[in-house]
Amino acid sequence: MGKKKRTPQTQKVPQAQPPKRARQQKQLRKLKRTYKDSMFRAIFKEKKNLLSLYNAVNGTNHTNEDDLEINTLENVIYMNYKNDISFVINLHLYLYEHQSSINPNMPLRDLFYVTKILQEIMKDEDIYSSTLKTFPTPRFVVFYNGVEEKPDQWEVRLSDAFAQPTNNPELELIVTVLNINLGKSKKLMEACKVLYDYAVFIQRMRERSKTMTPEEAAERTIEECIKEDILADFLKEHKAEAKDMCQCLYEYDEEKHIREECKIARETGWKEGWYGGWKGGEQHKLVSLVSKKLRKNHTVSEIADMLEEDTNVIQQIYNIAREFAPDYDEEKITKRLDEY
Repeated sequence: MGKKKRTPQTQKVPQAQPPKRARQQKQLRKLKRTYKDSMFRAIFKEKKNLLSLYNAVNGTNHTNEDDLEINTLENVIYMNYKNDISFVINLHLYLYEHQSSINPNMPLRDLFYVTKILQEIMKDEDIYSSTLKTFPTPRFVVFYNGVEEKPDQWEVRLSDAFAQPTNNPELELIVTVLNINLGKSKKLMEACKVLYDYAVFIQRMRERSKTMTPEEAAERTIEECIKEDILADFLKEHKAEAKDMCQCLYEYDEEKHIREECKIARETGWKEGWYGGWKGGEQHKLVSLVSKKLRKNHTVSEIADMLEEDTNVIQQIYNIAREFAPDYDEEKITKRLDEY
């Protein structure tokens, strides 16, 4: 028998390729999600660099890299963020995180991370035994290099998030935040050259990002830093990956702009309401901001964090907006919201 001829309904129609610019933007968004805040992780997962950072933070002088037992959670994601670096040394369990924006929820995230890590550490122990089972003492550090002005060091506590405040919390987790922007935490920077180099690299990238494309800024900064022996070993070995990692800086700038828009909208249009209390044209502004992020495949939690808005508010907008996916017609979404 001859081959069955395909009907018009089953024939494959070649898909039109999107314009080059659209493909580049889609690829850039993918890179931002994949490499967000990961250059710090890539640098300090190397034991030599990590030991130098540990010594600088703690004022110690360990020289044996084998003293470090790295136990970073791999392929474990909470709210689209990975545990950056965790390790055991000197009977202490350290969780190091890097942030390019202020995140008051870091203690809660660290609580999830440390629970998973301790489950792995204690998996062969009988915790129902009458014998006390000990484990490495946890310590939590965040390295901050965002553009918002902050002191050299501050603390964030899990109890700050308790719905009912208490003077004597029965569950507490304290995160020490260290500002690693250029010009901050000078003693720390002097004690760890690779951390200082990282701060220099980020500062130069930020300056160039004001007048150059991401690719141009990354290329120029990488070449310049290699010549000046700034992160030279890392950049030579991971040059291609470093170019991609640099894209996260542009994502942060966009988020900062959105937060400023939200602040202005609140100050000029606040009133009681089920989706944020935005009145008149400000309702459409919020919908527009949310729709923009939905088109970029951000999650509800990510959008709430970027807009500094209540997650329930964003969730309710999303519940209606998804009816109009993937275009997310803002006029239709706003109209539907006004009917509630």
